Amino acid sequence: MTATHESADALKFPILIGDIGGTNARFAILVDAFAEPKTFPVVQTADFKNIDDAIQDSVLDKTSLQPRSAVLAVAGPIDGDEIDLTNCPWVVRPRDLIRDLGFEEVIVLNDFEAQALAVSALPETGRTQIGGGTVREGASRVVVGPGTGLGVAGLVRARKMWIPVAGEGGHIDLGPRTDRDRALWPHLDTIEGRVSAEQVLCGRGLVNLYRAICRTDGVEASHVTPAEVSDAALRNEDARASEAVHLFATYLGRVAGDLALIFMARGGVYIAGGIFGRLVPMLRPAEIRAAFEDKAPHAELLRDIPLFAITLPLAALAGLATFARSPRFYGLETTGRRWTRV
Repeated sequence: MTATHESADALKFPILIGDIGGTNARFAILVDAFAEPKTFPVVQTADFKNIDDAIQDSVLDKTSLQPRSAVLAVAGPIDGDEIDLTNCPWVVRPRDLIRDLGFEEVIVLNDFEAQALAVSALPETGRTQIGGGTVREGASRVVVGPGTGLGVAGLVRARKMWIPVAGEGGHIDLGPRTDRDRALWPHLDTIEGRVSAEQVLCGRGLVNLYRAICRTDGVEASHVTPAEVSDAALRNEDARASEAVHLFATYLGRVAGDLALIFMARGGVYIAGGIFGRLVPMLRPAEIRAAFEDKAPHAELLRDIPLFAITLPLAALAGLATFARSPRFYGLETTGRRWTRV
């Protein structure tokens, strides 16, 4: 079995689609091009030794359907026949999936390519706008999402196709802007002395930010998990947890504005990820929007770019389903990322 070197042709139904992050794995089966995806309960990656066991136990053992194809989005760069996930010990081996689980072909994408695919067909009801701006149809879009890590992907329209642009944009530098930032930055945990956006804008990043606030103020940190920090903020029990949540949102707005400039995303910037959804009830949209637009000398440009929170449940699976139904509408390069039975 070898990876094919061709564009994505029509896939054979039924198709297993999967969105595998650092913490959770979500699966569904697309029976045909017209059916809605049949979803299965979300599973924890930590509960399974590998993706093979997760698919067998949580999908194949729960249905009489035998998928012929699989389109999997994974949190990590795809390079070769053994794909390491960035924030999870799983290694995805497409050849093994074909040999052991009965697939005829397997396509593996980056997880935020799947989010970008979702953004290409997101209904009005699947997003909430933050502030002003106008979507320009056919213009570039970008999606950013704090979760176990910080995912980023672009979406470009060319030759009547949407082309997802994957990368590791969550690892760009994040610098201080205000006096409070400059007081906090020396107390943030770094990677080899560097504060990347992901060091602050993800689950562990929220805890990192909260601890830095406590260290700066000379108090003992009393929360050790993202849920503890966000819950304390939601209940107004801890002023430093509340500050961490609001600064998290401000920094996310700044990074979203940077990405808008990088991609010239006049089609909009879309915030995905469960963490942001959980924080939304505590946030002040005007503060996020102000941070997004605060990009002198291009504040006027940013004011015209819309910013959205994705509210569609299981958006990445919806994106994968859209691609699986009609691969020809997407300029998705599958060379080295598509394996077939021989």
